[in-house]
Amino acid sequence: MPTYRIHRLKDHLRQQVRFAPHVSGTALVKPRDYQLPPEGEAAPQEQVEASSPYAAFFALRDAGKPLDVGDLLEDENGSMRIFKFVGFEEAQWVLPEPKPPVEIQEQSAALQ
Repeated sequence: MPTYRIHRLKDHLRQQVRFAPHVSGTALVKPRDYQLPPEGEAAPQEQVEASSPYAAFFALRDAGKPLDVGDLLEDENGSMRIFKFVGFEEAQWVLPEPKPPVEIQEQSAALQ
């Protein structure tokens, strides 16, 4: 049975997600929008074992720790599902592009 890692959306962003228009396709989410353990603590990630995202939803609801709109479930393969009012939809992390090394920036400035 798959184990899902739970990523909880930061509370101050819940209203934005709640009232955002529904779009089809993969939801793009930013890691910075999700809660991290306090600095200096290696808190274990919240996890749930379930046969599907919907089974995980019901198991968490019955345990008194329900998923809220915007929360993510990530399976062992790294596939993610975001919980929305319409159910679960596919999600993917959006990572910022790394800045080029300083040497490259200096070289490109010298060429101009």
